[in-house]
Amino acid sequence: MISAIKKFFYDQIAAPEQSPPSEHQLHLAAAALLFEVSRSDYSIEDEELDRIRARVESMSDLSESETTELMRLAEQEAEQATSLHEFTTLINENWALEQKLQLAESLWQVVFADGRLDDHEVHLMRKIQRLLYLPQKPFIAAKIRARNARHK
Repeated sequence: MISAIKKFFYDQIAAPEQSPPSEHQLHLAAAALLFEVSRSDYSIEDEELDRIRARVESMSDLSESETTELMRLAEQEAEQATSLHEFTTLINENWALEQKLQLAESLWQVVFADGRLDDHEVHLMRKIQRLLYLPQKPFIAAKIRARNARHK
């Protein structure tokens, strides 16, 4: 299973017309976006990593070691990515609007995890909103839910 995840970006880029992506590949793309958001303010806090881990665990039924490996791969892919397009395209082609809105809420949770809202984070979230074709009203509702959950 982990070997399939490792092959994700190589297979996806080299032969995108092959079979549909696996759930693990989609989760890797989502996790990479979570890491991108956490890095956008140039500081990855423990709270952000905890939020990413919680989201990765909730996305699938991976063991603890598989979750750790998926997070490592996602962080590595986020660091090496030249754009968000490779992640968002895969998600757009395979996830319904509701799934993408759940991802947006998770992204906002990572943004708010450190208790600060940085201009770079806002800019990146708006970019992700456009790339995922998310309507404004539900996108902002996801932001508000994430912010309110942080203060509870």
